[in-house]
Amino acid sequence: MNYSKSFATAAMALALAVTGAAAPAETPAAAADAPVVIPAPAPGTSQVVFFRPSAMGMAISCNIRENGRMLGTTNNGRYFVLTTTPGPHKFTTKGEATDELNIETEADETSYVKCKVGAGFMAGRPNLSPSTKAEFDTRSAHLHASDPEKMARAVAEDDARRTAGAPH
Repeated sequence: MNYSKSFATAAMALALAVTGAAAPAETPAAAADAPVVIPAPAPGTSQVVFFRPSAMGMAISCNIRENGRMLGTTNNGRYFVLTTTPGPHKFTTKGEATDELNIETEADETSYVKCKVGAGFMAGRPNLSPSTKAEFDTRSAHLHASDPEKMARAVAEDDARRTAGAPH
């Protein structure tokens, strides 16, 4: 055993303890548990953060629509941010049943909407509910942003089906 290395390590630990020096404040594990920071919306616009915590119904997506048009999708453990106009909005999602949520968005503010999937008879039932920044913050360290390219393709495919008259 190398006593000089052991002594040097012990001396360094003692010096850190005595001087009050600390380990680096942010470790990779601490960074991974940090909440996602959602930037403020552009002036005059509002935004809605849709998120789906990891839970039951892992294979079921919450396809978020307004006036029949798909705006985006959240899979299990994902979120996306929708920039929109201030005012009333009626968002819907459909699984075994259709659920809707009416919210009033404000200029220069961010609203939060949680999608949970409950048990249904043959498939899951997505449910939209208002949420808060605090709830998003507590869950966001375990959420990932929805892939914007995949989401754009899903929206384009849905638009094409709607234009062709196929059900969505």
